[in-house]
Amino acid sequence: MILTPEEQHMLDSGGAVAAALREQMLVGEFFGARGFVEISNAHFTGDPEVFGTAGREYLEELVEGRGRCRIPTTRNAICVDLESMDELAQSTHLAEEELLVRKLLASLGAMAVNTCIGYQTVYQPQRGEHVAWGDTGTVAYANAVLGARTNYEAGSASLLAGITGRTPAYGFHLDENRAARYLVEVDAELTDPAHWGAVGALVGQRYRGYDNVAAIRVPAGSAPDTDDLKHLAAAIASYGSMAMFHVVGVTPEAPTLEEATRGNPLLAASSLSAAELDAFLEPGAGEAPSVTVFTAPQLSLFEVARIDQLMLGRRVADGTTMILTTNRMVGEEAERLGYAERLRAAGVKIIHDTCWYLMDPASQREEFGWSTLTTNSAKLANIVRAHGYQPSIRTTEDCIVISTEEI
Repeated sequence: MILTPEEQHMLDSGGAVAAALREQMLVGEFFGARGFVEISNAHFTGDPEVFGTAGREYLEELVEGRGRCRIPTTRNAICVDLESMDELAQSTHLAEEELLVRKLLASLGAMAVNTCIGYQTVYQPQRGEHVAWGDTGTVAYANAVLGARTNYEAGSASLLAGITGRTPAYGFHLDENRAARYLVEVDAELTDPAHWGAVGALVGQRYRGYDNVAAIRVPAGSAPDTDDLKHLAAAIASYGSMAMFHVVGVTPEAPTLEEATRGNPLLAASSLSAAELDAFLEPGAGEAPSVTVFTAPQLSLFEVARIDQLMLGRRVADGTTMILTTNRMVGEEAERLGYAERLRAAGVKIIHDTCWYLMDPASQREEFGWSTLTTNSAKLANIVRAHGYQPSIRTTEDCIVISTEEI
């Protein structure tokens, strides 16, 4: 790889910075990068459940080598909420490890904000800005909705990028890899985040592949908001391992289909009907589930407010548990505005720092006897089947109705 004088100085300086750049060079050489790009922000995934003792020791080595993040570096959602340990049967060992990891991250200058919706609450990069983000849905959102540039960065890779302020120039940092090569025409009304998640899931299944970029054209009356696009990004990443998409006339690099494709011919085009969407989602009626979860991604303040409104005059039904996850910034505002107090009074469990699927849902299923699960998140439904649940994906309002009773 070709290094700039500043990068060569990093390499010659020794310590954690040199070690970080050497690791990044190996990644860049693997992917055929000729050099690095400077980045303005890093966001990494890493908690004790994922990286274990070896990961903590790796952080300790970075601290001992005087590693320090030179650009703003944030952390993704984690696997524990320290405030609900007993309530949700969480691991004491993981909680203890988490406290140690937070101290190490503070020493490295990383911010343990523990959120997968930093783009809604912490930092929103501009179009064309190079960043190094982890978490699949976060990356797809950055590339598609914001027009920023990032690849899926593994936990160590994104943290190293925070230390060097660089990331290898390959993949979605390059113009030629951002063009749409597939087109999906959606012929269905999209009025809820669950609809947008369903679109992401179906498009992801159809054109699965990290390098595959799809352009999605929706009816004129289906203009998405930031939470709709958040669910679309999370689902298309979860079902398709896709790191970018375009919504024609909505996302910044796709004001027209021609601009989305950058003039390249399409490899394939298809349609997505209302019937296909309906088949993916559960109908409104049905028996109350064991657990209803609003998570994956964490909820914005707007989503919390909407659930609060839908819960007015209702409470969680006997035999059903309802869980809502968000980050602490949203959580504090939800407290101040009264949403959290009303939701808890209605029987809703509110947890912070984590996305519920990270909290060992299989052990919770065994501990509490849960089996059926309802959610408005296509991403969550895709994940929890592996943990022994029978998930159903419903609109936000249907999730509330099926899981509650009138007061």
